[in-house]
Amino acid sequence: MREALLTHLPALRRYAHGLAGNREEAEDLLQGTLLRAVEHNRQWRGENGRSWLYAIMTNLNRNRLRTRARQPLLQPIDDELALSDDAPPPDPLLHNTLMRALDTLSPEARAILLLVAIEGCAYAEVAEVLDMPIGTVMSRLSRARRQLSELLARKSITSFSNR
Repeated sequence: MREALLTHLPALRRYAHGLAGNREEAEDLLQGTLLRAVEHNRQWRGENGRSWLYAIMTNLNRNRLRTRARQPLLQPIDDELALSDDAPPPDPLLHNTLMRALDTLSPEARAILLLVAIEGCAYAEVAEVLDMPIGTVMSRLSRARRQLSELLARKSITSFSNR
């Protein structure tokens, strides 16, 4: 199981950063996911462990969002969003605009978009991870892509017509 966890670690880290929006919360989410996976290793589904790990992370993120909704709004002091130490630093303006655009999506739409577009999961796998019908995954993905595209076009990120 340890080797399988290590295999999925980069994808889990990317997904956590996409869900959480900042490095500290993403690392907490990743650590919680790994801890939960180790604690419940008897439920490990070897042939589709990736989906199982994504489902754990998705559920932990839902719990995190519910808890946050009940707490007062706090601003992070250090909002460093580097995905890895060896990755080139992102363009801060583009990165911040994209993260703000992603924040406008509902948590489930953001999770679907991240799993399909960034992690390359099949629709059926996303449906399993998020425990929803595949048709719902497809329609929410379509709406999320359209909403994100429209917002980024208004910000001149995906459109060159404003130049």
